Amino acid sequence: MTTPSQTMPRPGHAGSCDSSVPLTSHVKAGPGGVMTDEVGVITGDVTLTTEIGPDGTVQVRIQYTGAEEWYTLTGSPAPLPPEGLAAFHERIVDAVKAGGQAEVPHATS
Repeated sequence: MTTPSQTMPRPGHAGSCDSSVPLTSHVKAGPGGVMTDEVGVITGDVTLTTEIGPDGTVQVRIQYTGAEEWYTLTGSPAPLPPEGLAAFHERIVDAVKAGGQAEVPHATS
């Protein structure tokens, strides 16, 4: 299991009215990669970050590990599920590891 890091700055955000810290994980995307809004599928070693945006939704960004460009994981922003950000982050990490043009998983009720 990947342990989220809370040390990475917020990519592309000037600030948030929420005090939570973004969660970041470095993972290898599974076969078929992950789907982004900007460039389509990306594969390989990626860095994923989730954070609660100013409107209370979860913003999910992804990049090739070591790159400067960040992309929006398709399905982001998503509603914050009842289980909270850390659990949702782990569900997203699991989806990325599974690959198959992964997108942000739907929130569970």
